[in-house]
Amino acid sequence: MNQMVLALVIFAVMYALLLKFSEKRWIIALCAAALFIVLGILPVGGAIAAINWNVLMMLAGTMATVELFIQSGMPQRMAEGLLRVVPDVRWAIVALSLFSGLISAFVDNVATVLMVAPVGLAVAKQIKTNPIPVIISIAVSSNLQGAATLVGDTTSILLAGYADMSFNDFFFFHGRLGIFFAVEVGALLTIPVLLWLFRGEKGRKITPEKPAEVKDYVPTALLLGTVLLLIAASQFPNKPELTNGIICMALAVFGVLYEALRGGAGKALLSDVAKAIDYKTLLLLTGLFMVIQGLTAAGVIDAIAQVFVKVGGGSKALTYVMIVGVSVLLSAFIDNIPYVATMLPVVSGISALLGIEPYLLAFGLLIGATLGGNITPIGASANIAGIGILQKGGYKVATKDFLRIGIPFTLIAAFSGALVIWLVWA
Repeated sequence: MNQMVLALVIFAVMYALLLKFSEKRWIIALCAAALFIVLGILPVGGAIAAINWNVLMMLAGTMATVELFIQSGMPQRMAEGLLRVVPDVRWAIVALSLFSGLISAFVDNVATVLMVAPVGLAVAKQIKTNPIPVIISIAVSSNLQGAATLVGDTTSILLAGYADMSFNDFFFFHGRLGIFFAVEVGALLTIPVLLWLFRGEKGRKITPEKPAEVKDYVPTALLLGTVLLLIAASQFPNKPELTNGIICMALAVFGVLYEALRGGAGKALLSDVAKAIDYKTLLLLTGLFMVIQGLTAAGVIDAIAQVFVKVGGGSKALTYVMIVGVSVLLSAFIDNIPYVATMLPVVSGISALLGIEPYLLAFGLLIGATLGGNITPIGASANIAGIGILQKGGYKVATKDFLRIGIPFTLIAAFSGALVIWLVWA
């Protein structure tokens, strides 16, 4: 069997199993990765190189810091503060989603989910509502705004490197509005979507409980420090590859040592932090990194990219619609990082053939590829992290629970964002 066809078959079976057996996703992904290696599609060295250790370190470190943050009582205090200023339960969920999106414009999407989800869980507990749609809304909102700035997502960094864009170029580029404003228009138009999705909570008043006691402010400072250091690190173009992961891990280790020495909790605290690190999510991502690299090695990603050149023809509008639409569709099923890395030179070549600047197609690519991950539970790392948090808390997330929010959210955000890009850059 042709390697490309074999790779597609393995991926299709893996994805079907991921949707069917949500609690065994990490095992399924690792088994699929092992098949790529055993069948010779992906060499062992290539599989190991495909693992994004920086992302895994960021995840593990942030999980530990967030656990200290939860134990401090600050999420409950923040939840109570939020509940005091919103008119009802519906607006509380919308406010949390917008808050998540705002942070995600400057911080990695997964780290954002790990930071905001504890607040969402605390709010859901206080208002006695199902936390599953709350956390899903937080996850998709964080994924949406990752494309807004240079530091929001890995795909933004890829675009900046390819188009030689600075941090400020995401706001104003070549005398025109940058991609930031297209993303924000999409974010604002998702508010009616969320209000409609949570219409059953309309008018349901909130009675905040007595303000919770914050035991220690150091974990909050560490979390804010993580955000600020990640932003600062983004200003250095030639920094070591593991910089962000080292930042998250270092602050987590400091926090654990500080709390252990301060409270005398010792083994109990270390046990709580160790349990807070979601190893299954880390292993799931490890498997997915290798599988996507296997698809790339088999030529699947390249073959898909070539379709754009042939079908798009000489129509700028048709080519743009194809790139946005197919990017949304593919990113719902595959990791958008290798896809964007592959497609950037393709859109540059298409632009040269059409005689236009590459920014229209490149920005459309980023809008489609970043937002498309919101359609399915495994389309983006932020979604995986959010579901992992819910599963860890004993909540079983069905695929339909995610699709109910992800599909309308993605369609309105992607369409409006792509329309703004077209109006400004076409």
